[in-house]
Amino acid sequence: MTKPTVFIVDDDEQVRNALSLLMESVGLNTESYASAQEYLDQFDVDKPGCLILDVRMPGISGLDLQARLAAERIHPAIIIITGHGDVPMAVRAVTAGAVDFIEKPFNNQSMLDTVHKAIEQDAIQRGESSWIQDIEARYNDLTPREKEVLQFVIEGKRNKIIAADMNISQSTVEAHRSRVMEKMAAETLSDLMRMALTLKLIK
Repeated sequence: MTKPTVFIVDDDEQVRNALSLLMESVGLNTESYASAQEYLDQFDVDKPGCLILDVRMPGISGLDLQARLAAERIHPAIIIITGHGDVPMAVRAVTAGAVDFIEKPFNNQSMLDTVHKAIEQDAIQRGESSWIQDIEARYNDLTPREKEVLQFVIEGKRNKIIAADMNISQSTVEAHRSRVMEKMAAETLSDLMRMALTLKLIK
């Protein structure tokens, strides 16, 4: 398991240094960047942690970087910081998924508490993302006929009805259904339904 990193993006060197020292004082890894572009140039979707992001910077703003990262499969949890905050800006940041919106100067303990919360949220999101990818891979491994049977099953149709609809024998439906359960690693119908909901197969 990769140790989480606190990514600090701020054009103010003093702020970057102060935040780095604060994070390192409690044993957290840090990486600092003077601009959003610098961060994007090294961005790795698989590196866990949180991103402390200043709003106003030359070039790409903090909120614009947040919007760009939203297009990624997953990205570090984001904490927005600013010396020029206002309510609409805070609402935009939090609505877009930021863990918190913090005005400078910030309280050190409050910042650390927020960072730990963000790292925990990031770990949860990465676990969910990994689970979804796993389910998608299992589903893609099904044959077209097995996918068809799966769709009938999640619609609540009995084997006899499925057999008639597909013009195959009931024993063939049962064999397909068994393989679907096995390939999807579903122990119960409830497991299969939860996976179908995740895959948006249930409309």
